[in-house]
Amino acid sequence: MDAELEKLVEAGKLSSKAAGQLEKLKPGTFCLHKSWGFGRVREWNLLFNQVVIDFTNKKSHPMQTEYAAENLTPLEQIIKFHEQFKEPEKQLQPIIVTVENTAARNQKIHPELAFELIMGRDDLLARVPRVHTTHIGLTISKLILEEENRLISILPKLPAAKEKRILQALPSALGPNWTERALGLMQGSHGRMVAQIPRILNEAGQHAELRTTLERSVREHSATSEMLAWLCNERESWSELVTPDLLGAIFSALEREQHNAPGRASKLHRTLVEDRQLLGDILRNGDVGLARDVMRRLQLSPLFDELTKRSLLARIVKVHPELESMITGSQAEEKAAPLIVSWSSLEKRKAEYEELVKTKIPENSREIALARSYGDLSENFEFKAAKQMQSVLLRRKAELEQMLHNARGTSFENPDTSRVSIGTIVTLRNAETNMEEAYTILGAWDGDPDRHIISYQTAIGQALLGHEIGETVSLNTEHGTAQFTIASIQPATPDRTPAPSPPSESAVEAVIAK
Repeated sequence: MDAELEKLVEAGKLSSKAAGQLEKLKPGTFCLHKSWGFGRVREWNLLFNQVVIDFTNKKSHPMQTEYAAENLTPLEQIIKFHEQFKEPEKQLQPIIVTVENTAARNQKIHPELAFELIMGRDDLLARVPRVHTTHIGLTISKLILEEENRLISILPKLPAAKEKRILQALPSALGPNWTERALGLMQGSHGRMVAQIPRILNEAGQHAELRTTLERSVREHSATSEMLAWLCNERESWSELVTPDLLGAIFSALEREQHNAPGRASKLHRTLVEDRQLLGDILRNGDVGLARDVMRRLQLSPLFDELTKRSLLARIVKVHPELESMITGSQAEEKAAPLIVSWSSLEKRKAEYEELVKTKIPENSREIALARSYGDLSENFEFKAAKQMQSVLLRRKAELEQMLHNARGTSFENPDTSRVSIGTIVTLRNAETNMEEAYTILGAWDGDPDRHIISYQTAIGQALLGHEIGETVSLNTEHGTAQFTIASIQPATPDRTPAPSPPSESAVEAVIAK
C-alpha cells in the first residue's frame, strides 16, 4: 500500500477498505462515477483529505477520500466486469428480469427507484438488442401516467439527467394535456425543475402557453419564489414581463416565504439584493408614480434590514432621480398622483381593508397574546410566527390606506372618444397582418388580460392613451415590436356599481388603539 495512505489509516483518518480502493485510483487512472461519467484521477491531495478528478464536464473536481473510494470505479474493474459476459444475451436476461421485478414491487413505495430501474433497463435493452423485456407494459410512459399526481415529489429525488428524461417523455405519456401538467409542475417545484421545464416547452413549440402562464401568475401574485428567481435571471428573454407587476409578485412571494420559514433567506431574496441591475430593469420603463409606490412599500416592508433597504431604494433613485427626496427628506414629498379606479374595484379594496382591520389584525393580536402566554419567547415558534404575520398585516394595512387615499372612483361614463382615454374600447389593426384586436382601457385595478381588459397604467395602456383614430403606435408582442393602427375608439360599458362609502374610521381607530 502507498506510504501516504498507510499513514492516514494509522492516524484513523481513512479506513483500510477505502485505502485499498484508493490504491487502485492513483493519479492518471481512469475511473467511472455513476452521475458524472468517466474521468481521470488528476492528483491526490491527502494533506486536505482530497482526491482531484478531471471529469468530462467537471475539470479539477475535488472529492473527499472516503467518498471517492466508495463512489469511483477504476476502469480496470469495469473491463473485468464486461469480460465476464461471454454470452451477454444469456447472462444479462436474468438481470433484466430481476430489475423489472424489483421496479414493479417498488413502484408504490419507492416510485423514484422504479423510474431509475426502468430507465437503466431501457439503456441496457438499447445496447444489447437481443435481450428482451419480460414486462411489456412496464414503461416510462406508463409509470408517468400512473404516478402523475406524485411526480412533483418524485422528480426532485432523481438525478438531473434522469429528471430531464422523464420531463421529455411527458408528451408521449400524457398526450394533449402534457403542457398543462408540465406548467403545473413548474408552479410547484424546486429550482432545478423550474429551469428544466421552460426549455422542454420551448423545444416542443409551447412558448405561447408558457408565456400566458407566467403572465397570469405574475399578475395574480401566485408565482412561486423559484419561478420568479428563474424569471429574473432569464429576464432578457422575457422582457415583456419585466414590469412593475413583477416586483409586486416578488414582494408577495417573499412575504409568503417569511411567514412560512422566518429567518431564512431564499434564492429570490438573494437575487433581488445581489443583482444590482434588476430593480432598474423592472422600473426603467414604468411610470414615476409606480416607482414612488414601490419605494413606499420598501420603506414599510419587514423583509429587509435597514442597510439593505437603503441600498434597494438607492437603485430606484438611480432610475428616477426625482424621487431622491423620499429617502433624503431634503424636500417635501411630491403628492402622489391620483389613481383612477372603477367603483367596483374600489369597493373590493374597501372590503379587503374592512376585513383586515376588523377580523385579521384582531385575530392576530389574540394569537400573539396566546403565544406570549407560553413563555420563553426565544424558543417560542408560535410567537415568532404570529409576530411575522403581524408585520405582513400591518404593512398591507398601510398599503391599502395609501391606495384608498389616492383612489378616485369613476363609472367610466361619457369618455372622450375623440382619442384613446380611460373608459374606451380601442380596436387595433396590425400593419403587417391586417388582423384586428380590441382592448378595453379601464382603471388601475381593473386589469383582466384574458378578456383584453387592461389598466391604463400598463405599458400598452400608456402607449395608447392620447392617440387618435388613424394614428400608428408601436407595441411589444410575443414576437417582438409591431406597428398597429388605431381603427376605432368606442365607449366601454359603464360601471354601474354604487359609489362606496369611505373606510370606517371607528374600525381604524380600534385597530390603532391595540
